[in-house]
Amino acid sequence: MVKSSLFPTYNRFDVSVASAEGVHVTDTEGKVYLDFGSGIGVNNLGHRHPDVQQAIEKQLNDYWHVSNLYSQPIQESVAQLITNNSVGENVFFCNSGAEANEAAIKLARKATGKAKIITFKQSFHGRTFATMAATGQSVIHDGFGPKLEEFQYVPFNDLAAVEAAVDNKTAAIMLEVIQGEGGVVPGEKAFIKGVEAICREHNILLIVDEIQTGIGRTGKLFGYMHYDISPDIFTLAKGLGNGLPVGAMVAKGHLKGAFHAGTHGSTFGGNPIAMAASEAVLKHVTDEAFLEEIVNISDYTFNQLKTALAELEVVVNIRGEGLMIGIECREDVGPFIPELLNKGIIVLNAGPKVLRLLPPLTIKQSNVDELVSALQQVLTNKK
Repeated sequence: MVKSSLFPTYNRFDVSVASAEGVHVTDTEGKVYLDFGSGIGVNNLGHRHPDVQQAIEKQLNDYWHVSNLYSQPIQESVAQLITNNSVGENVFFCNSGAEANEAAIKLARKATGKAKIITFKQSFHGRTFATMAATGQSVIHDGFGPKLEEFQYVPFNDLAAVEAAVDNKTAAIMLEVIQGEGGVVPGEKAFIKGVEAICREHNILLIVDEIQTGIGRTGKLFGYMHYDISPDIFTLAKGLGNGLPVGAMVAKGHLKGAFHAGTHGSTFGGNPIAMAASEAVLKHVTDEAFLEEIVNISDYTFNQLKTALAELEVVVNIRGEGLMIGIECREDVGPFIPELLNKGIIVLNAGPKVLRLLPPLTIKQSNVDELVSALQQVLTNKK
């Protein structure tokens, strides 16, 4: 084995990627995999989508970087695609989901003059010091010394716990409408609506982390749209650039003044190459016909999974929304993932006992059938 010069911050599977296209990944040995992970929910339009690639190549021939000291029309175009299709009115571009959530935390504190933010147990918001502190999982905190203060974690789907946590120091409540890394756990509609009502009653900002649920993943453009709520701030990344690093913090107009010149910034935020990719992605996922296709393939996927797997002894529950799916098992799913890799299927986990499916939104029924067959073979006779 060749000695690596990389920090060992990832437990890597025994797959070395050579190329990828559409819903497939090919390794350096020539083996082809069906990708039901899509780069952890990033390649929503599949690998090397031709429209995204064309947009990137065009921008490469114009310019790569000029800094945010100058106006870049492509940034305005992408921002308008977001705001014209959401409750947001202003956008701050950055490079990742953690940076988008960092911006949201800073904006909430700056706009309200308060510091406390309520988040949820088993949530995940990033690995910077602020977003790590916002994350309700001790495994993310351990070993890094004192956390940024003024975050309080309460149980997800427990409205009474939220009400008890609110006080006159609370700036915001921050949540995922479906907890992704925490196990693909959907928020109950009454709970999410109740959180919004608490925010309105106490003049608290509502922040929705859409890093994983956004950009069509759930069958709607943004996950909050399933709940008939209107967040003050929401954050995007992952699928926004379809593989290029980009994030966005989106907020309502009443918060615009809190982020005046000099209060926040990012050298590479809104990079024109990433913006070209994002513009192409948004033009696709804002198409109602495309979103309807996601709903249809989601219905097919859930039906096939439940028919094939629901009666297996190892399977506890199959849950999720759109093409964000969790298969909860009675035992650790870690050993199942390399077994599926051997069968040419890429899947993820979400905690120790949940297999997570985040396929490209462009999958077909035949891809689903291939996945379900492999899952059935691997999970049969498991306990």
